[in-house]
Amino acid sequence: MAVPKKRTSRSKKKIRKNVRKGKAYRAAIKAFSLAKSISTGNSKSFYCIVNDDSSGSSESKLTAIDLDDP
Repeated sequence: MAVPKKRTSRSKKKIRKNVRKGKAYRAAIKAFSLAKSISTGNSKSFYCIVNDDSSGSSESKLTAIDLDDP
C-alpha cells in the first residue's frame, strides 16, 4: 500500500526557494553585465564568426561584435 511522504518543513522550502532565486539573480546580473560590455564596445570575450561574402571567397574570420557600426 502506498504511503504518503512526510511534509517538507517551511524552513526547507524557504531555503530551496532562496537558492533558486539567488541563482536566477546571479545569472541576470551576469547577462546584464555582458550586454552592457557589448553595447559599450568594451567586450573582450564575446566574439562571432563573420563570413566575408563580398570578395567571393568562403573565408570566415573571428571578429568582435561592434554594435556602433550601422
